[in-house]
Amino acid sequence: MNNMTTGQKLAFGVGAVGKDMVYALSANYVLYYYKDVIGLSGTFVGLILMIARIFDALNDPFMGIIVAKTRTRWGRFRPWIFTGTVLNAFVLYALYAAPNLEGAGMMVYFSVAYILWGVTYTMMDIPYWSMIPAITDTPADTENLSVVGRTAAGFGAAIMAMGTVLAVGALGHGSERAGFRYVALIVSAIFVVTELICVAAVRENTAGKKLETTSVRAMFRALFRNDQALVVVLSIVLINSALYLTSNLIIYFFKYDVGGAGWRGSYTLFSSVGGAFQIVGMMLIYPLLRRKHTNTAIFRVALMMAMAGYVLILLLCFLGLAGNVALVCVPGVLVFAANGILSVLTTVFLSNSVDYGELKTGQRDESVIFSLQTFVVKAASGIAVFVTGIGLDLIGLVGNTEDEGVIAVQTPETIRGLRLLMTIAPVVLLIAVFFFFGKRFTLTDEIVERNSRRLREEKHELA
Repeated sequence: MNNMTTGQKLAFGVGAVGKDMVYALSANYVLYYYKDVIGLSGTFVGLILMIARIFDALNDPFMGIIVAKTRTRWGRFRPWIFTGTVLNAFVLYALYAAPNLEGAGMMVYFSVAYILWGVTYTMMDIPYWSMIPAITDTPADTENLSVVGRTAAGFGAAIMAMGTVLAVGALGHGSERAGFRYVALIVSAIFVVTELICVAAVRENTAGKKLETTSVRAMFRALFRNDQALVVVLSIVLINSALYLTSNLIIYFFKYDVGGAGWRGSYTLFSSVGGAFQIVGMMLIYPLLRRKHTNTAIFRVALMMAMAGYVLILLLCFLGLAGNVALVCVPGVLVFAANGILSVLTTVFLSNSVDYGELKTGQRDESVIFSLQTFVVKAASGIAVFVTGIGLDLIGLVGNTEDEGVIAVQTPETIRGLRLLMTIAPVVLLIAVFFFFGKRFTLTDEIVERNSRRLREEKHELA
């Protein structure tokens, strides 16, 4: 196939922007909307979110199989991207336009709407990323397209981090319920337009190509025969659980602890700075550290950076300095930059475990092992949001269920519990990673290089 045009690459990136705007709106604000705005129990909302996300993770391989068997005049992937997008846009709007129901009625509505959201999002997300090998046969274009997609996805998520809370306040005119409905409508429309641009401009070439698929059973079979991949996967679960605890609780911290009429601006500033430094951690800090340090050493440093950030946030709170947003952003930079570095390193370690597994078992489970990354991240986010919901109920946080634009006053015990939940819980998880990983992970830079050399020699001998 000829090299891709710039227009096709841009169209693919545009699709990623819209796709991750939708994902960020759902992942970061559903718990807040249904607990704080609608008034459901945090434990119930968290439970449904956990069940839905784990179901979604289990559903991914089955969607891959369905896409692999699809044959239409428009290709294998684009019909699913278009259909999933339109359905998901309708469901997203319904999710944030909850009717005036009480008790069990609202609980049923939320449960059905959120599970449908997950199913319809998977319908378009799996074929979107699976489409890359069908767009180009050129290795350089394949790599560039992956980078374009991931970068554009990060941009879409950043838009929502910076703009959602401010847009809800501006469009709702004091009513968060109305504000979220308008934001969901706008994001849904943007989603449909961006994916239409993507499917209209991108062309598939699936002639003679067989799409690889992975079953849940194959994923776990490959995992349990590769002890180093297992260590990395469990570390990913713990690290992402800490990150999702933070991302779900930070809005409550700014609304009820920092408080004040300008809490939306404070939250937006913190989220924007954090998101920017997460990217800086991935693209700048890690490469600089890598010049002189081993990956395992950088991993330990990043964990300590994140833990130090959490402890500093807690210290600022108890010193009465939480209202100084610029000051709070400093430890926030440590936490988010560290998470950027950790996200790169866990991917690197997972890749290194593939070579190790091939030498150990004689079978290269590359696609299977990397399928686990998406699986466990979704599972971790589900567990974290469930713990968040339970925690909010245990500390007795009372939301603004009247939706009159007045911030509910929390008890000192609730504020103290919120601070501890947002900082100490992630620190405990990161400490567990620090000692578990340090004891169990053996793939140092030297061993990785030795394994790679052995594989090259074996392949050369076979050739």
